[in-house]
Amino acid sequence: MKILVTGCAGFIGMHVCERLLARGDEVIGLDNLNDYYDVTLKEARLARLTPRSLFRFIKHDVADRPGMAELFAHEKPQRVIHLAAQAGVRYSLQNPHAYVDSNLTGFVNILEGCRHAGVEHLTYASSSSVYGGNTKMPFSETDSVDHPVSLYAATKKANELMAHTYSHLYGIPTTGLRFFTVYGPWGRPDMALFLFTKAILEGQPIDVFNHGKMQRDFTYIDDIVEGVIRVCDRPPMANPAFDKQHPDPATSWAPYRVFNIGNHNPVELMTYITTLETALGKTAQKNFLPLQNGDVPATSADTAALQAATGFAPATSVEQGIARFVTWYRGYYGV
Repeated sequence: MKILVTGCAGFIGMHVCERLLARGDEVIGLDNLNDYYDVTLKEARLARLTPRSLFRFIKHDVADRPGMAELFAHEKPQRVIHLAAQAGVRYSLQNPHAYVDSNLTGFVNILEGCRHAGVEHLTYASSSSVYGGNTKMPFSETDSVDHPVSLYAATKKANELMAHTYSHLYGIPTTGLRFFTVYGPWGRPDMALFLFTKAILEGQPIDVFNHGKMQRDFTYIDDIVEGVIRVCDRPPMANPAFDKQHPDPATSWAPYRVFNIGNHNPVELMTYITTLETALGKTAQKNFLPLQNGDVPATSADTAALQAATGFAPATSVEQGIARFVTWYRGYYGV
């Protein structure tokens, strides 16, 4: 199988590429190596992939329309796992145009590439952020997601709508994955576990938002990758039960799906911090702060649909996952 993975130097992207290569797939890795966070970390991830004979790296920006058209025409991937995006809820308050360029323009370029290259399945990253201010837990794919509370969330909801349009018009099988909080070795430096670990080891206070009254559906990276691969291997079919004569506005005939991908076991933020303190052998100084703009106090994933479709079930506890992250962090940074 020849698979294009965008965002291959990213946290999830690198791990997905490693799993695909391990099973013998040919992987075309795409990344623009931007400086949203430490480029040397991205380069170190990439260095784990480039020695592999079945891997080829292309440095490119998904927002470059002619370049993406040329890439698809030349490479003709059979499947696409699209993980490249401008991430981060808080950064979208500072640099909104980065989200338009990468998450909207870039996504159209991916859809057009899939259309003209005859890609048999597009799996793409959505986000739990689309649930916005919803308070019913756990979040379900059938819940309304019409009220995003950040531009990042709005772009991810737009991706789902755009994907459905292409599935409907051109029959392209598309699956969106609403990622919840992913953590583990080689993680992103802008995420809580990374920030907390760095601060605690340096003897600096950590910022604990909403005065610690937060819950997150933390999912370990190996579990996430297993779910992504299972989804990639199962392209959706058109809905044979859809009645075009008497259509139900809540359903679609198109080969289109959206799944939550998470742990279905939310953890209190303070429990998460305590587990990290145990793994580090140090107690954190805590700076309690109000909830930030664009953030939500709790997330929890209903993963029944994904489990029914793929058999996916996370297997890594928070204690195991944090311990593995700490081991990696100490080794990578020599602390």
